[in-house]
Amino acid sequence: MKRQTFLQELGRRLRQARERASLSVTALADDAGVSRRYVTEAEAGRANLSVLKLAELARALRVPLASLVDHPLDAHGGERVALVGLRGAGKSTVGRALALELEAPFVELDQRVEELAGLPLSAVFDLHGVEGYRRFESEALERVLAEGERVVIATGGSIVTAPATFERLRSACRTVWLSAKPEDHFQRVVAQGDARPMRGRPRAMEELARLLAEREPAYAKCDVTLDTSGREVPELVLELCERLEQRS
Repeated sequence: MKRQTFLQELGRRLRQARERASLSVTALADDAGVSRRYVTEAEAGRANLSVLKLAELARALRVPLASLVDHPLDAHGGERVALVGLRGAGKSTVGRALALELEAPFVELDQRVEELAGLPLSAVFDLHGVEGYRRFESEALERVLAEGERVVIATGGSIVTAPATFERLRSACRTVWLSAKPEDHFQRVVAQGDARPMRGRPRAMEELARLLAEREPAYAKCDVTLDTSGREVPELVLELCERLEQRS
């Protein structure tokens, strides 16, 4: 990747870190001991940043230096792989097997949401609503991304309905849509002992099919689409590794 693209990606990370820290350009410049113009130029991808100045900016933002510069040349986030899809797509099962194959950590994003909120997922929705869940989800994702470049992430099925978070995921990871037929999604959830899809909803299957159809355009934005219907996990992992390698 060209030098200018490198600086633009670095600037984007700086700006996002500053916004997450709720700092103005002036406040960041003062804390880091650089000029306001320097911060502005850095965020615009025009500054020729020295290592020492970049380290001071990272300190002022209270983020690891590596989170700003780790593999910024890779547009797909190095070896970060994020699996998306509706419940029952196989994200957890395929994700664990893929992580084992890649020798990378495996993360359930919703589990990180629970840890961050200090509540079970159902209570997060009850107490904070969908908007509250979205805030926890976005923060949980940022924390996972800050942990390193090697990770397999299983996301919540509705992450595609949070445009900013989904775009952040796509910019930092190679994204994989695990697709399946509606009946397979349904049967897998029930097979896991979760009867919620059927409880008080005689048309649950129709609702699931409609939801899948609504979200398909967003899911289709992923780097890779992998059909999981009627296939075993080892076969899926083998194909996914091959396709990810082709795109690297």
